[in-house]
Amino acid sequence: MVVKIQTEQVTPSVSRFRSIASQFLAIMSPNILLLDLGMAISFSTIALPDLLNSSEGLSMNENQASWFGSISFLTQPAGALISGPVVDYIGRKKATLLVNIPHIIAWLLVYYAFNLPMLFVANGLLGFGTGFMEAPINSYVGEITEPTIRGALCTVAQFFTAIGVMLMYFLGTIVTWRQAALICLCAPVAAMLFILLAPETPVWLLFRGREKQAMKSLCYLRGWTTEENVSEEFERLSIYAKKLQRCAICCKTEDDETKDCEHMKMNIVKRFLLKFRYVMMAKETLRPFTLIIMYFLFHSMSGLTPIRPNMVNVCGALGMPHDGKKIVLMVGILTFITSGLVIGLIKLLGKRKLAISALFFSGVSCMAISIYAEKYIPDTVFSYDINTFPTEKSYVPLVFFYFLTIFTGFGIPWVLLGEVFPFRSRAAAQGFAAAGNYFITFFGSKTFINFESSFKLSGAFGVYAAFAYAGSIYLYFFLPETEGKSLQEIETFYNGKFRTFADDPIINSLKRLKR
Repeated sequence: MVVKIQTEQVTPSVSRFRSIASQFLAIMSPNILLLDLGMAISFSTIALPDLLNSSEGLSMNENQASWFGSISFLTQPAGALISGPVVDYIGRKKATLLVNIPHIIAWLLVYYAFNLPMLFVANGLLGFGTGFMEAPINSYVGEITEPTIRGALCTVAQFFTAIGVMLMYFLGTIVTWRQAALICLCAPVAAMLFILLAPETPVWLLFRGREKQAMKSLCYLRGWTTEENVSEEFERLSIYAKKLQRCAICCKTEDDETKDCEHMKMNIVKRFLLKFRYVMMAKETLRPFTLIIMYFLFHSMSGLTPIRPNMVNVCGALGMPHDGKKIVLMVGILTFITSGLVIGLIKLLGKRKLAISALFFSGVSCMAISIYAEKYIPDTVFSYDINTFPTEKSYVPLVFFYFLTIFTGFGIPWVLLGEVFPFRSRAAAQGFAAAGNYFITFFGSKTFINFESSFKLSGAFGVYAAFAYAGSIYLYFFLPETEGKSLQEIETFYNGKFRTFADDPIINSLKRLKR
């Protein structure tokens, strides 16, 4: 089981700079993994314009391009679902090393691709590797960092995803897609080299009974200090690791755990079903799982994600005045900037207000693009056919598109994913939720061509606006404020008898009127 733990702040016996530096160095490999992830999810955006109905070299028709742009999202769930068990079995460090292999193979396949099947296999491997990264990154960063800097370091990790997206869009303006793939190969290689310098997480080592290695790891992560300086924290981690070894079924059924547990001796299938019933089907797991899946649905279908693979051509179809690849590069830059702003906005507004506002104004942006397209873009325009693009250019859709990019960047479903689940179901629930998001993203990317064919560009963006508005309403009623709350407090909220609706003045007034 992949878990994130909270430990009390220990007064440092070494300089604060050394303590932070040791943890920052340790998370450099996950950071570079996220940079590679950002490049992988953006690759189809720079490749499709050159591949779509190309007159020379490899060429795709509209249907093939639609599949190419979405196939990576179809393979991501497989990687996400197996990542948790693999991380638990071989450890966080080895898993962080292993997850680079699919991307190394994929980037090489892209560079040497001589037919379309090779490209499809490569993009599928990129998706599988992206899903495979979920558990190693979340568990490693969460388990090695101190509580006072965990949020900041996790946000730094998100910066690297934004950097990867921006870097891929930049490469799309200066090199071919083959050369971009070769450059991207440097990221997984660098991640493998950096992880060799980092230690395994102390809690996983303690869980495996390797106390000496766990102590050595903790000394490294707290500023290359001595055992005496981390003895108190090590003792707390040891107690916590022993609790993790207790039977989940006994804990849930409140059996006497001082006697031998009979569940370990029963049939493995029956034990799995009991554990699934008492852990995965518990309300403290199902309630946040429903919330996260619904948030992923509304966030992914609110405009920017479905059009990402064909974004360059969509910019041309809307009559934007600049080259599509340069506009996409600006999208990457704006994504990077918003990733930094989210740090302060979460502290200022809280997660609830930020999430609701971001989704609502994403809907406003989509609706503005829809109205503009309905009024000024001819019905004959089709984003998968450059010959139909309008000759008249306007800055109006460009401004709305940049606003959509900014508000999409303010969305925080991945931040919530790491904190709303109880520790016993966290690994599996995160894997299932991530897999669900990837299926939703695949659906959105694959159906964009269908929405546009049936309802034109104006109708497609109108559909995305409806998703965003519906999502902002849903989050208003069901998203609690988790900023400043401990993991135990969040678990207690979802374990309560009537704790489904959010704590909001209007909602509370309605509940009082009902009573």
